[in-house]
Amino acid sequence: MKVEVVRAWPRRFQLMSLELAEGATLAQAVAAAGFDGDAEAVGYAVFGVRAGADTVLREGDRVELLRPLQVDPKDARRRRAEQRPLKKK
Repeated sequence: MKVEVVRAWPRRFQLMSLELAEGATLAQAVAAAGFDGDAEAVGYAVFGVRAGADTVLREGDRVELLRPLQVDPKDARRRRAEQRPLKKK
């Protein structure tokens, strides 16, 4: 079966397309892609849905290595709102 394994950083990414045996797990896909030593990864997802290393993959799945957030989304929104000029009514 064909699957993709992706790891991303700000402004760049690395994608590996793999042929794996039916019943392969997420951990096997990550290892086959050569990403199993990625110390920055804090988890995994399949098509954006959090998944464990023992998740059995299906044809066409896209495995994503998850990284920690660089900025809290609430703080980022707050900073952007503070920088916008106020509209006069």
